[in-house]
Amino acid sequence: MTTGDTAPTAIITGGGRGMGLATAAILGRDHHVVLVDLDRAVLDRAVEHLAELHVDATGMVCDITDRAAVDTVFAGAHTLGTPRAVVHAAGVSPSMGDAEAIVRINALGTVNVTEAALASARPGSALVNVASVAGHMMPRALLPTPVFRTALTDSHRMASRLTRIAELTGRGASGTAYSLSKAFVIWYSARMAAAFGARGARILSVSPGSFDTDMGRLEKKTGSEEMLRFAALERFGQPEEIAEVLAFCASTRPGYLTGTDILCDGGTRAGLTLAGLVAMARGR
Repeated sequence: MTTGDTAPTAIITGGGRGMGLATAAILGRDHHVVLVDLDRAVLDRAVEHLAELHVDATGMVCDITDRAAVDTVFAGAHTLGTPRAVVHAAGVSPSMGDAEAIVRINALGTVNVTEAALASARPGSALVNVASVAGHMMPRALLPTPVFRTALTDSHRMASRLTRIAELTGRGASGTAYSLSKAFVIWYSARMAAAFGARGARILSVSPGSFDTDMGRLEKKTGSEEMLRFAALERFGQPEEIAEVLAFCASTRPGYLTGTDILCDGGTRAGLTLAGLVAMARGR
């Protein structure tokens, strides 16, 4: 797409690198892309990279835990074109913060982006929230669904309560917070489907497994590489592979796809037994 073309916009949080940037390269074929990140230098490099691919992109610095900042991004996107697609890929992994930070960024940040996307939703628009295979690991009966529901009336209270639950696990609090926050993303995306549907729009989540990104490599020490022993495809996924899934889900083509989660983990969850989970927890 060349500058000056009339085209809808696609907002991609975490769009400065990894799977977010790879998704931007695909959606940018027929959208003006708005990349969102905390780091201006990262955004500038990403915009330059996309320009080499003939993709129109604008970088916007934003803290997704700040609802007002998120609203500013959506307002800015409106000045560039009609926001049609949102891919919410921003998030942190267990090695990147304590339980409070992980819940605040992954769970509260998702509420902020989802509410802003709903406010601007119109027929044909779509929001794709990035969850994780980790969100599928906790038995459904053990999920704190009543706490999840709190997000519908008081998202900050939800984040505080999830943090307290994670902190009960002691040294494993960051890992627990990550799993809980991503389980929340899956639950919340499904729960919000009716509200989006009332506007003729779609919302769903995509759960990646172990991918060869900066974040994925960082988590090798916490077991992302160990999980590949149970995968049908015994390798890390490539950012371009998950980007194809994200871009398709956010496009207009799967117009009947909403309120669900797409698990893209190379067959890891399918091959991970209870015994395997226990062995990983014991570090064997």
